[in-house]
Amino acid sequence: MRGVVFLGERQVVLQDFPDPAPGADEVVLEMRASGICGSDLRPYRESRRDSERALISGHEPCGVVSAVGEHVTGWRVGERVIMHHYAVCGQCKYCRVGYAQLCLVGHKTYGFNAHGGNADFLLAPASTLVKLPPEMSFEQGAAVACGTGTAYMALKRLDVSGRDTLAIFGQGPVGLSATMLGAAMGARVIAVDLSPERLALARRQGAAETIDASGQDSVKAIADLTRGEGADATLDATGNPEARVNAVRSARVFGRVCFVGEGNTTTFDVSPQIIHKQLTIYGSWTFSTVGMEECARFVVDRRVPLGDVITHTFRLSDAQEAFRTFEAGQTGKCVFVF
Repeated sequence: MRGVVFLGERQVVLQDFPDPAPGADEVVLEMRASGICGSDLRPYRESRRDSERALISGHEPCGVVSAVGEHVTGWRVGERVIMHHYAVCGQCKYCRVGYAQLCLVGHKTYGFNAHGGNADFLLAPASTLVKLPPEMSFEQGAAVACGTGTAYMALKRLDVSGRDTLAIFGQGPVGLSATMLGAAMGARVIAVDLSPERLALARRQGAAETIDASGQDSVKAIADLTRGEGADATLDATGNPEARVNAVRSARVFGRVCFVGEGNTTTFDVSPQIIHKQLTIYGSWTFSTVGMEECARFVVDRRVPLGDVITHTFRLSDAQEAFRTFEAGQTGKCVFVF
């Protein structure tokens, strides 16, 4: 089989690997779609590495079961599935509630320290699978497998409803999904970004207001849109220190803030910005297996047009172009299709 490998310094190659065979509790997926995520850009940009020890990239897998191990029950060849991209102990309390990324023993993340989904086939524990609803495309399933699922769980942590004005900082795939889902939950969404292309996408996906942070003070603009009070809830999907501070500053008194974007270090003036405003601040790290399944069902039941978030599709052979296009920061979701 073929798999996409990062060599570092923005070099991507397609390498040959042996076709996988399932162990007793494993399945093999024939890949149909695999999403590109902002967290993929870290290994993509890193220094050069030995291609002989390289791992297959991709942690947003969606496909069809093509083989099952002898102890696997509940799954059969031909079923359409989404994969939760962590390998864990399966026994600790966090694994048992589906939050594999919080495993007390430690976890492997597919696409980072285990072979991922940017390949013809993927070997996975049967416990990582959830069913892809028949109404959803494989590309939509790949989006739910990380970016859209992450956005959904963050909004759930914020308890977003139709009562809320929700400001979302960053309109990449996660933020754009949050805009679409937040609007479907009834919120008045204010989308903030630096890219005119992404702000245009946000307007099409349900944003009531958009703010170009390259030319406006986003905190003041949000205050002006909320009679000086600030947003009921804010979400940062950038990981940018300034955007994080602005997410806190633009939340109203007794407001809620959620941080999703990874990386960097941020400094807050805690007393005036947080304590005296009585803020509730959440961190949200991907989702549980149950949350991933719930997100897929929400998309179907609420007729959320998730396919509109997917602006670019690529073949594995076009991997170099795919990552170069995604890194430019002007797209919605980018997905490999098989």
